[in-house]
Amino acid sequence: MTERGVPDRVVVAERLAAEAGFEKSCIPEVGRLLRLAAASKPGGVVAESGTGSGVGTAWLHSGLGAGARLVTVERDEELARRAAGVFADDDRVRVLTGDWRLLEQHAPFDVFFCDGGGKRDAPGRVVELLAPGGLLVLDDFTPSADWPPRFEGEVDELRLFYLTHPSLDATEVLTTPSSSAVVAARRV
Repeated sequence: MTERGVPDRVVVAERLAAEAGFEKSCIPEVGRLLRLAAASKPGGVVAESGTGSGVGTAWLHSGLGAGARLVTVERDEELARRAAGVFADDDRVRVLTGDWRLLEQHAPFDVFFCDGGGKRDAPGRVVELLAPGGLLVLDDFTPSADWPPRFEGEVDELRLFYLTHPSLDATEVLTTPSSSAVVAARRV
């Protein structure tokens, strides 16, 4: 691990993102949350929608138990290829290229970082892919002190969906002063 507790693979994936001009990588504050989520399920199936260059994947990998496996999907073929190279030496990790629904054949998930497809276009299906007790992490929200939560003056229906879903116990976690994540567990 490098300084600040940033795993080596994260550093490599961040470099690949910079080389590719990809600017939507996972921030360290969310990365540490992902490491914790993966570590909480040492023999689990961990999934990610929206691999990008593999920064979030690398954070998940840093918490991956010896008996766990990680599957991630990226629709951009070049980004997926680059990310796959970061994990080429670890057969617990599989990087898929294509639509997020490719993940369905690997479900149910003990941890699901839904950072790409599914989050907005099929939130009900995202919840269904979780195993009982499975953790869901959704980032890139803007904190709201209001209830129901608001974004740009309107009720944030997407965030409200996850925070009030009857199959989830969910909360919003401040990751930076200007960003938050929804973290949820599927009820058993």
